[in-house]
Amino acid sequence: MNKLVSFIVIILGLLGCSSDVSDYRNSSPKLDIKHYFTGKLVGWGTITKYDNKVTRRFCVEVIGTWQGNKGELDETFYFLDGEVSKRVWQLNLDGNGKYTGKAHDVIGTAKGQQTGMAFNWQYELDVAIDNDMIRFDMDDWMYKLDDDRVMNKTAMNKYGITVADITLFFDKSVEQCSNR
Repeated sequence: MNKLVSFIVIILGLLGCSSDVSDYRNSSPKLDIKHYFTGKLVGWGTITKYDNKVTRRFCVEVIGTWQGNKGELDETFYFLDGEVSKRVWQLNLDGNGKYTGKAHDVIGTAKGQQTGMAFNWQYELDVAIDNDMIRFDMDDWMYKLDDDRVMNKTAMNKYGITVADITLFFDKSVEQCSNR
């Protein structure tokens, strides 16, 4: 019984550990999503299961366009196993660093906020796995490293438990994936 109580206390403690985008208020360099995601850029990433095993690798080409506070991010993913997939985000900026967005596989509206060097984006995503459609809660964090590079870490959650992580490195100085 003591082991069960200890396990529950540890799990509740871990679940209570979360970061807030306001923690990055005074950090730099400042990440401006609208500015950074304008034009072409490339990202490389991995999908890692709960046991830290890398299950997939990919490269993504992004083309960002903006008219005022409305933007479109056209993403093409090239997975090393040969799969190619697309997602086109329709984004809106409210002027206070808060964004909303929609895409074909996003359920409802994604909501995010940028502050300092960080951007946090949360949404529900439907993912096809073995002929089934599985819905995940996505907790997406971006951190600006310098003018050209942004790190992105996304927790894929199911029933409040992280079942996979996506780690992604964007670079504005590159315009095309080499593995397509």
